[in-house]
Amino acid sequence: MVTTGTAKSDAERLSPVRPRRFSVAEYHGIIEAGILGEDEHVELLEGEIVEMSPQDKPHARALARLNRWFTRALGDEYVVRPQLPLTFPESEPEPDLAVVRADDEAAAGRHPRTALLVIEIADTSARHDLEVKARIYATAGIPEHWLVLLRQRAVAVFREGDPSTGSYREEVTAAGEATLTASGFPGPTISVDSLFD
Repeated sequence: MVTTGTAKSDAERLSPVRPRRFSVAEYHGIIEAGILGEDEHVELLEGEIVEMSPQDKPHARALARLNRWFTRALGDEYVVRPQLPLTFPESEPEPDLAVVRADDEAAAGRHPRTALLVIEIADTSARHDLEVKARIYATAGIPEHWLVLLRQRAVAVFREGDPSTGSYREEVTAAGEATLTASGFPGPTISVDSLFD
């Protein structure tokens, strides 16, 4: 039997399954209700609760060095925040390191809503950090974002975040004997090689 008309196939009738997105307030409610365990390392990225990658020794070593250098170099008008949340309209990432103004830290009801610099350290998560986290930081107006690439022994530096496009206007990669200095505040000068053993 031949049929005509507008009959739809099963595939056409089924709507695509979309992940449930959470607001920052809902995410905080989930945490406060104890639905997520204390040992669960997650963050909210563009409305999705995402499990964070575990840290290996090179990751931990690079983080410890960056934390020490920035803490020693900066005065009381800045706060160095290792692996602590930043709250944006649709995300609450926990960058490996963030430098915020002390006024922003003190004024925030929960967590700071901005930073001068965020640093992520990536091994297997490099693609995710490049595609998702860089977009989140640019959209939030974070002026500078460093991505420490453990496998490549390099640092990708993103500057001039553009909230309207969710991208950075300037991107350079530093490796070897190159040095890095944050552009928006008087931080330390860091040799890229010194991040790696």
